[in-house]
Amino acid sequence: MRLRASLACLLLATAPAAYAATPDAAALAQVDRIFADWRLSAHAPGLVYGIVADGRLVQVNGLGVQDPSSSQAVTPDSLFRIASMSKAFTALAILKLRDDGKLSLDAPAERYVPEMKGWRYPTTDSPRITVRNLLTHTAGFVEDNPWGDRQQVVPEAGFTAMLRAGVPFSRAPGLAMEYSNFGYATLGRIVSNVSGMPYQRYIQREIMAPLGMTSSGFDVFASPQSRRALGYRWEGGQWVREPDMADGSFGAMGGVETSASDFAKWVAFLLSAWPARDGPETGPVRRSTVREIVTGANFAVAADRPPVMGGAPCRQAVAYGMGWRVAEDCELGRIVSHTGGYPGYGSVVMLLPDKGVGVFAFSSRTYGAPSPAAFRAAVALNKAGVLRERPIALSPGLSTAYAAARSVWASGDIAAAPLANNVLMDRNAEAWKAMLTGLKREVGACNASEPVNPISAMEGRFTWTCERGRISGRVQRAPTPAVTIQALEFALAAP
Repeated sequence: MRLRASLACLLLATAPAAYAATPDAAALAQVDRIFADWRLSAHAPGLVYGIVADGRLVQVNGLGVQDPSSSQAVTPDSLFRIASMSKAFTALAILKLRDDGKLSLDAPAERYVPEMKGWRYPTTDSPRITVRNLLTHTAGFVEDNPWGDRQQVVPEAGFTAMLRAGVPFSRAPGLAMEYSNFGYATLGRIVSNVSGMPYQRYIQREIMAPLGMTSSGFDVFASPQSRRALGYRWEGGQWVREPDMADGSFGAMGGVETSASDFAKWVAFLLSAWPARDGPETGPVRRSTVREIVTGANFAVAADRPPVMGGAPCRQAVAYGMGWRVAEDCELGRIVSHTGGYPGYGSVVMLLPDKGVGVFAFSSRTYGAPSPAAFRAAVALNKAGVLRERPIALSPGLSTAYAAARSVWASGDIAAAPLANNVLMDRNAEAWKAMLTGLKREVGACNASEPVNPISAMEGRFTWTCERGRISGRVQRAPTPAVTIQALEFALAAP
């Protein structure tokens, strides 16, 4: 089933002013082909994907069937388990409880999970695990994807016994990032203990319900069976049904079941936190708190972009934030993403917060995260001109500083600007005059009418076209209430 942009442009969350371009028919057709090709190659019975831009679901498309034994097509309302993409809900719940004054990120986790108090640490100088360590996967636990997925069904009493017994460590806490499902299950226990209600209820009541995510939850046996995309693995040239797993104490690491229609509301809400701005708060969590998800322990690594992702060959700088992987990409800029892998399911979400665009997809094949397709789709949207960097607004103070920079150029006198006390210590007035005279002699008259390009509210760059060349420059305010300039640069622009 296909729901085209004309039907799907529903306002999902209060967002900043629109900037991303609405994808045209050719771009959407290319994205369709990318996901359709991936589904066939990956042997996924069903798949659904969505594109959110400036708070609107501009494209959603279901491919394949909910169950190979039936002919019921996947729709935007089909229900998929999204596995580790559930961690984003857990992380935001912890941050919300912090905002409410109910916990501290830098407190020992054992303050909120008493069973951890008797743990034996790997070294006598190991610090106690903090809530922040759990959020950023820096608690010293071993990477546990093969094991963690199968712990979904563990009852609360069983998890309590695990916590009381303690765990072996991969390393001392705080030394490196190592992905831990156990750690996020522990965060789920913190949510329960601190909020005074089961983790699942807290997520549904405090985050999902306010966003209108009425079809999302954790108990797959209680959801409408007619809407469920059933999970399969591809084995021996055929689809083999994966058993449904009940939701248990590890739900915080991977238990969410949702639809594309619901998940788009979550994506739109997250993206609405960028950029920082004035205005009322409209979501269940403050915008500034949402923006914290991209910060973490900053154990960043450089990695080659896998060729299967498409686009230009390049390296990415990658770190783990709070329930999200954060990357700087040569083409797409900042990418905030996560995948999900689970018996019977695979999923991916990519947020491009500086552009107001998100891409997500769910499949019903074991560990079948459509990551290559989502990345290729984002590259295609970028080439189609959909992904536009939001411009930084020109602040009044920077406008004043830029006007002063023009006055300096026009007069040839650095004293024409309000200067911070460092400027003439770094270069005296005579040296400034000689430099300006030499540049003017080389390039001739400059109209200097081009606007300044803000880097921030305090700094900007500019390029002027002159009679015999160009001048590039930079102006930066000092951290003083009155507008004073601490850095001013003029130079011949490179060819």
